[in-house]
Amino acid sequence: MAASKVALAGRPVAASPLPALRAIIPRLPRFRRGAFFMTSATARTYQATAADREREWCVVDADGKTLGRLATQIAEILRGKHKPTFTPHVDVGDFVIVVNAEKIAVTGKKLTDKRYYRHSGYPGGIRSRTLGDMLERRPEEVIRKAVKGMLPRNRLARQQLTKLKVYAGADHPHAAQKPKELEIET
Repeated sequence: MAASKVALAGRPVAASPLPALRAIIPRLPRFRRGAFFMTSATARTYQATAADREREWCVVDADGKTLGRLATQIAEILRGKHKPTFTPHVDVGDFVIVVNAEKIAVTGKKLTDKRYYRHSGYPGGIRSRTLGDMLERRPEEVIRKAVKGMLPRNRLARQQLTKLKVYAGADHPHAAQKPKELEIET
């Protein structure tokens, strides 16, 4: 009795395609036969390289923008996650110029309560400043530290952070790069 030709509800079942495929597949060792199906049936994922990346320059006005919301969107642009060619292990992000860093906004009592710590390396050498003090002394460092905290902790992120240019005032020396205005939603 031909059990393979009998089907449920009286419908015939098509014969298995395996005998025909066995004739096509070259006589490979058993552990290599699976590779035949994998390469012929799946598509390759696009991987960006340093040679085919295209970088742009963007300028962001930080006047009145909330610090954390601004930093998350800048970090996304630096990594290149806004591009369809994003590859996690390749630097495909754009350059970002931030102007008016001294005019950022924060919510709540962060101007007096948020502290930035650093250590000299000697015993008892910890120093701290409030956000208000940092905005008076070095407002560029506030945005740079906020963006740095939103990037991964590795060599690639340190290299991506070099594409961030922050300026306290409204002027920047990168007019030759023809940066495009970028509107940040906050």
